[in-house]
Amino acid sequence: MKAIISGGGTGGHIFPAIAVAQELKRNNKDIEILFVGAEGKMEMEKVPKAGFDIKGLWISGLQRKLTMRNLLFPVKLLSSLIKANRIVKNFKPDIVISFGGYASGPVAQIANWKGIPLVLQEQNSFPGITNKLLASKAEKICVAYNGMEKYFEKKKIIFTGNPVRQDISEMDKDINSIARKHFDLVQNKKTVLIFGGSLGARSLNEAVGQNFEKILGGKDDVQLIWQVGKLYYDDYAIPELANHPNVKILPFIDRMDLAYAAADLVVSRAGALTISELSLAAKAVILVPSPNVAEDHQTKNAMNLFDQNAAALIKDIDVNEKLGTKIIELLNDEEQLEKLSINIKKLGKPNATKDITNTIIEIVNKK
Repeated sequence: MKAIISGGGTGGHIFPAIAVAQELKRNNKDIEILFVGAEGKMEMEKVPKAGFDIKGLWISGLQRKLTMRNLLFPVKLLSSLIKANRIVKNFKPDIVISFGGYASGPVAQIANWKGIPLVLQEQNSFPGITNKLLASKAEKICVAYNGMEKYFEKKKIIFTGNPVRQDISEMDKDINSIARKHFDLVQNKKTVLIFGGSLGARSLNEAVGQNFEKILGGKDDVQLIWQVGKLYYDDYAIPELANHPNVKILPFIDRMDLAYAAADLVVSRAGALTISELSLAAKAVILVPSPNVAEDHQTKNAMNLFDQNAAALIKDIDVNEKLGTKIIELLNDEEQLEKLSINIKKLGKPNATKDITNTIIEIVNKK
């Protein structure tokens, strides 16, 4: 069996793709897997680190305003189609699996022209433009939210949930004390995990900075794990913050399983992968959707949870004003913390990776 996995641009596309590739490899040690991503994007680093080969296309998305990048788009698209055709012709895959992102388009289009089966995985409650364009060509579309028949043909949809990293999907629920020791935290203090993605989130970091005294001031029973992102680490690793005994400021967290395990409450953006991880970890969360994403899909993701009392929600525009108060309110309300944890756990799909893998294998076997 030979499979091409395409997509990337963000961790929300890359990590589910890697999780499925690893599961395919566990099912069949002789399988050959080739990733195709976008040159210069994070998949070109993360995929080889996970042990898989990847080829890059010269492709990017359309901007919402007239820019030089938009003028180059037709050239990039043609170049990517030519290279994708060469990749598919040489590799001869039995199936192509698309996880969204710019690089998925050319590869999936070539697969369709050559009669190679295509499977899509859509992480969000509102599909990205690439997957919407590819939907008519796909044999099956694996989704993580109900109601996706508004966007895709109902008979193609399989409700699988989102694949998550193995260390989180198999996380031991009783490692709280080990996790806190890993981050050099005090065992019996309320712990808040705050992160805005691998690169950080400016508005979320600013809100934590402005609410720092409100969250920690005058109380010695609250501690923070604060991932500020590599872009912002120098701005926040200053003595008055970094030397505070109740805060751990980090540029990046490698062991997210331990970070979740250590936390009583999480504050994060509302990306689909993050929500899937939080669901499996069963963590009470305050979601602050990023306004800088296509079709405002993070707000749609967050509202889906908020409407089921599975997460608290603060708009990005209100985060400076409301974040500190909301954190303290929830930490002082054990009953509500427990409700949020129970309700988000109900939304978890622990078998997502296996269900998607089984779908892929079934389509190849039929072929």
